[in-house]
Amino acid sequence: MKNTIKFLFFAVTLMLSANTMAQSIVTGTVLDPETNEPLPGVNVIEVGTTNGVSTNFDGIFSLKSTSVDGKVAISYVGYEKKTVSFNGNTSLGNIMLLSNNTLEEVVITGSGIIDLAEDRNTPVAVSTIKASEIREKAGNWDLPEVLKSTPSVQNIKGGGFGEGSMFLRGFDQTNTAFLLNGQPINGMEDGKMYWSNWSGVLDVANAVQVQRGLGSSKLAISSVGGTVNIVTKTIDRREGGFVQQMVGNNDFTKTTAYYSTGVNEKGWSFASLLGHWQGDGYVDYTAGQGQTYFFSVGYQPNENHTLNFLITGAPQWHAAAGRGSIGTFLENGRRYNDWNEAGVNSPNLIGGRYPGGRNIYHKPVSNLTWDWTINDKSELSTVLYGSLGRGAFASLITDRNTGEALYARGSNNNHNWFGLVTNYSNKLSETLSLNVGADVRTYNGIHFRGVTEFLGQDSVNTGSTFLGDYTINEAYGINPWEMVFNTNTTAADRMSYNYEEVITYYGLFGQLEYSKDAISAFFQGAISNQDHLVTNEFNYEDSRESEKVSNLGYNLKAGAAYAINDSNKVFVNAGYYSRQPFHDNLLDNNRNSVDLIKPAVENEKITGLEAGYQFGGEMISANLNVYHTIWDNRTVPNSNGENQESATYEAYQNQGQKQVHSGVELEVFTRPMENLRVNGFLSLGDWKYKGEVTRRTFNADGVEIGEQEKIDIDGLNVGGAAKVTGGVNANYEILPRFSVDGAWNWYNDQHSEGPYGQDTPPLSLPSYQTVDAGVSFKALVGKEKQNSIQFRVNINNVFDEVYLESVFGTEAASSDPSQNYKGINKDNNGRFGYGRTWNTSVRFNF
Repeated sequence: MKNTIKFLFFAVTLMLSANTMAQSIVTGTVLDPETNEPLPGVNVIEVGTTNGVSTNFDGIFSLKSTSVDGKVAISYVGYEKKTVSFNGNTSLGNIMLLSNNTLEEVVITGSGIIDLAEDRNTPVAVSTIKASEIREKAGNWDLPEVLKSTPSVQNIKGGGFGEGSMFLRGFDQTNTAFLLNGQPINGMEDGKMYWSNWSGVLDVANAVQVQRGLGSSKLAISSVGGTVNIVTKTIDRREGGFVQQMVGNNDFTKTTAYYSTGVNEKGWSFASLLGHWQGDGYVDYTAGQGQTYFFSVGYQPNENHTLNFLITGAPQWHAAAGRGSIGTFLENGRRYNDWNEAGVNSPNLIGGRYPGGRNIYHKPVSNLTWDWTINDKSELSTVLYGSLGRGAFASLITDRNTGEALYARGSNNNHNWFGLVTNYSNKLSETLSLNVGADVRTYNGIHFRGVTEFLGQDSVNTGSTFLGDYTINEAYGINPWEMVFNTNTTAADRMSYNYEEVITYYGLFGQLEYSKDAISAFFQGAISNQDHLVTNEFNYEDSRESEKVSNLGYNLKAGAAYAINDSNKVFVNAGYYSRQPFHDNLLDNNRNSVDLIKPAVENEKITGLEAGYQFGGEMISANLNVYHTIWDNRTVPNSNGENQESATYEAYQNQGQKQVHSGVELEVFTRPMENLRVNGFLSLGDWKYKGEVTRRTFNADGVEIGEQEKIDIDGLNVGGAAKVTGGVNANYEILPRFSVDGAWNWYNDQHSEGPYGQDTPPLSLPSYQTVDAGVSFKALVGKEKQNSIQFRVNINNVFDEVYLESVFGTEAASSDPSQNYKGINKDNNGRFGYGRTWNTSVRFNF
């Protein structure tokens, strides 16, 4: 009996010892190799499991392993992933991570809301622009220009400041989701992006990530082209800042200053940025100016909670450029702009002329984020946000008989927008993780016309059905700061139309991800509802409300990946979206009625398939993606433009439109030498319309006129963006901190935009290419060389290439060669790209 007891005691002791030995404690400190500073928030995962921890603010981690030996994968956005072996209780000491081509700095606040591709094991088609590259190459451009050296992206600069646009896989930017720290920023009415309202976003960006196609976003945003995540500064690890001065072509100047306190002993941090820019514009008479402000307050009461409040805005005004025929530009030069009026009695002239159109806007955006680490397995991230948009597009109104300028009429589009996004994550087991959350938004759009400035007169006589004839004596002005506090809220100060809409959006989303050894897989689902309500306060004695219309939408996404080895991975993703139509697509074009809703407009149907291969090596890495997207049951509204002589316009909409976009994308990153990086990409696309559309036409009163038409568009090319794009960019460090870089971009197989039909197909545009170049030098200064002065010069379109950037029209080539330009009829409307431009800056970092 005693021997039996001894044996049992020995067996239990052996099992306990074996169990103890099967677990190990792995510790280490992760550092930045250049600054030797600790990296907080680094992910340390036991390979083959979901068991992991994050480094603290001192870069230290301690991981309890589930086995006696194995490997840990150490990953941090902006740095190359590192895998280190361990055996038993192991101290890995100081671990240096090398910078790579992904995000440069960790996202500390709202990390559970911001859907970065690095946060999921199953890959997506993605490209990331780091903060350092944004600082160097952005210059005086908008965000789309910075993204043009990534696959399937094309930037159309437009005429004036902030009037650029972006195409992604052939889809315009209304169908690409843009997120600022996880907050949706596309217009809720029409999905549009006005970059002039976001001119300061690159000043405060830590990184920008383009997720093409299905992407990794868990929000119920149902983007078609992809998702662009803009990640801004929030909490900095240490005290510091910069002062920068930039000058550029056409009297452009920009001054920016930033300072951050870092995190103090009590967990508080403060950061702020102020900037001012102004310039004459590349196109004639398109001057503009604006400011940028950014304030951030962070608080970390303990290791489990992080809070941050920020507010940012970019009040601005800029003159717009008229759109003319190709022939007009050829006669007058690509800077030509005839949309102006000479001899106007106003102090607000540009080059002695009053602009035919002027954009004035201010959109303060604020958010409050809270990250709560509940325990080792679960976290909760929440962001509460809001914005107040105030501004107008001011059009010059002239006397129809004499041509004399009378006043500038502003088409005001104000809004009050509030929302909340929350996400809960939980490691259910070693192989399973769960994310669930909610997305709620409410949007109140306020639309009216009024006077921004009196010119040849000091009052305007107008009228409405309810008010009768009345006189407007007050002008709103063109100061975007004052517009935030605009008090002109009565119908007596407004003309033409005065209506509001309320859009309420609420959705739920979730994701389940499996990861074990070489295999990972995920499933996402989201469901959302949108309510639409319109109120007219102009033509009725009492406010009239439309019938509330609700639209239910959903999306489903799934994918899987297999890691062949440490250097090779393959993946496949699929998704289906039932996307609610934009608010503007639900409305008749009669803005003075309450009978606005068209129940016939149904959800769009989007199916996406994509597969990819990733290769990662020390000297070279590459991503290969293929995609196939079907976009069905679209409703596309448009108009023939307002006729000032009759003050009427005719509008139409195409219903049931179907597009199929397929393509292949290759992205290659190489480092042939320690001081040389050469990267390149090639995108091959095939984008076609399928079937036919039903066209309905309406007059200025919103009444449908004529009979519905069936228009055959089968097989026609989708216009707007080049189907074939390619580029090579290189950076060579001649001496320490002294480098030169260049980028070549090529665009081919592009077609015109316009109302298509088999008798009026899109036009094939000539291909073009551009070359950009830059020089950077950073000098270390100060007693311990902790500060630096950085010099930068950018030259865009080095060889002054003359090219057609975009064409709107389907007028076939003339039999008279003199009436064509490179095979395009000169009567078509178009816009030429900018010629050679430049900017240079000096930046003091402290």
